[in-house]
Amino acid sequence: MIDITTQYAGLKLRNPIIVGSSGLTRNPERNKEFEKAGAGAIVLKSLFEEQIEMKSERLGHSSDYPNAEDYIREYVKANEVTDYLELIKKTKAHCTIPIIASINCYKADAWIDFARQIEIAGADALELNIHIMETGLTDNYDAVRLLYVDIIRKVKQTISIPVIIKIGKLFNNIPAIVNTLKVNGADGVVLFNRFYQSDIDINTMQLVSGNVFSSHSDLSDTLRWTAIVSGLIPDIHIASSTGIHDWEDVIKCLLAGASAVQMCSALYTSGGTIISQILTCMEEWMTQANYQSLADFRGKLNYANIQNPAMYERSQFMKYFSSRD
Repeated sequence: MIDITTQYAGLKLRNPIIVGSSGLTRNPERNKEFEKAGAGAIVLKSLFEEQIEMKSERLGHSSDYPNAEDYIREYVKANEVTDYLELIKKTKAHCTIPIIASINCYKADAWIDFARQIEIAGADALELNIHIMETGLTDNYDAVRLLYVDIIRKVKQTISIPVIIKIGKLFNNIPAIVNTLKVNGADGVVLFNRFYQSDIDINTMQLVSGNVFSSHSDLSDTLRWTAIVSGLIPDIHIASSTGIHDWEDVIKCLLAGASAVQMCSALYTSGGTIISQILTCMEEWMTQANYQSLADFRGKLNYANIQNPAMYERSQFMKYFSSRD
């Protein structure tokens, strides 16, 4: 019998497909539908620290009472937090698979108490979606790295459920930052966060939103870094994310060393039924390849296991285009 269970960041999943954090996962009833479709776990829609602060400041500035700004900020945050805790409780009441809470944060102290409340509300794990975009001419990489360390340390000291860090790919040395996170207590990492996409409307001369969804072409970086990180840091659990749209993409990520994958764009475009289709095709592929479990082939093609690991380090096109005029 084919076994597609997996261990991810201290959680046992019935299969490696995790519904990624998005607007799709802010509804308990819809989350139950994802479970029925076969999802192994669900990451709830993120609570955005920056968005709450912007909302608080906007309401505070519009108040006729300047001294009320602090009160308004705390009131807004408390209401957002209360709503989020209700989402956790209701989803847990509807679902039996692991439910992972998510915070999009950029400061170490802002969410310590909230992390405690998340655990009490019943979340099985907490995913911290941390991103600091460095645009200053004198930005210090060490300071950014230390902020990540500060956040993971303080949250790990506060709660006992697994803590997962979701990062972007705009680091000079991705394995080094992942290793730093592991050493400081991260139970798993997600590679990668998909950033807001910008575009320019040349007719209205305005900055507009670009393509919201990922595509198959986005999978290349995900595979490369999943393979390198899993090869260099074999004891960290990785969830591959961005560019995963079908069963073949899932298999590729597992071969690269992922313990799980997060899917989002494919669920928006194809609906939750794609999960059961992917699981069926995965099991058929495993049967044909004589694999009984995911452990039989996970990481088989990662950085540590292929004959020429430099293949994952190649970043130039010379081999392909040097003969073309």
